[in-house]
Amino acid sequence: MDMRKRPYRSVLYIPGSKDRALEKAKTLAVDAIIFDLEDAVAVDEKDNARARLTAALADGGYGARMRIVRINGLDTPWGRQDAEAVATMACDAVLLPKVETLQQLDALSEITGDLPIWAMMETPRGILNAQALAAHPDLAGFVMGTNDLAKDLQCRSGADRMPMLTSLQLCLLAAKAEGVVIVDGVYNAFKDEQGLKMECDQGRDMGFDGKTLIHPAQISVANATFAPTEAEIDLAQRQILAFAEAEREGKGVAVVDGSIVEGLHVATAREVLAKAEAIAAFATE
Repeated sequence: MDMRKRPYRSVLYIPGSKDRALEKAKTLAVDAIIFDLEDAVAVDEKDNARARLTAALADGGYGARMRIVRINGLDTPWGRQDAEAVATMACDAVLLPKVETLQQLDALSEITGDLPIWAMMETPRGILNAQALAAHPDLAGFVMGTNDLAKDLQCRSGADRMPMLTSLQLCLLAAKAEGVVIVDGVYNAFKDEQGLKMECDQGRDMGFDGKTLIHPAQISVANATFAPTEAEIDLAQRQILAFAEAEREGKGVAVVDGSIVEGLHVATAREVLAKAEAIAAFATE
């Protein structure tokens, strides 16, 4: 499945050092997995985690789930070895933390070759450079690192995430302008389903493709929120049919449920149906 056409409703972080977690991930209903060699792995486990993850991915069993490996930064003692290992791993993309400059992406590309790069957007400088980063030829996705970003911004963020909105929207604008995938940051209170739903709704309304998750208990909420509803699918189908009928009659607009339907609404309707079809295809792979 084309990387930009596949679903990214749920993107779960899995520690690359935990055999049990690596095995369990094969059974979870997630669209994508971030196999983490960075924050989730202790310093004295970095080398072991790299070897363990290489073996786990070689064994396979992850089905159609997108396999993304988050390495340590190239400015760390482990980053280059991570990148060299990822270049030969059975994965779909490499995720670089704390991306701020095109030079960082270039340096990674020199090691990983044609492997698509995803960027953690989690520093003020990175956010301000989002447009240039999104336009890099090897850049395929943005992951919002809202915890690190909040630390650097020294902000207090409530349920509305108001202090974070400018950063989120700048990255969204850059991603949409360049046609790259963008997934929202994590919700830390993994037992708070209501809070997670509110944040997923906000992210979906803003235009994110999905949400990064820290616990399997969060998967069902993310999958449901970032998928088209039956009502949205029904409306999209009726809009397309109504507009086609209007065109046959020589009209430039149609009316559905008391609202005007123009060409731009039809384009959106087709995107809704394409997303629903992609989710259905993913479920059967």
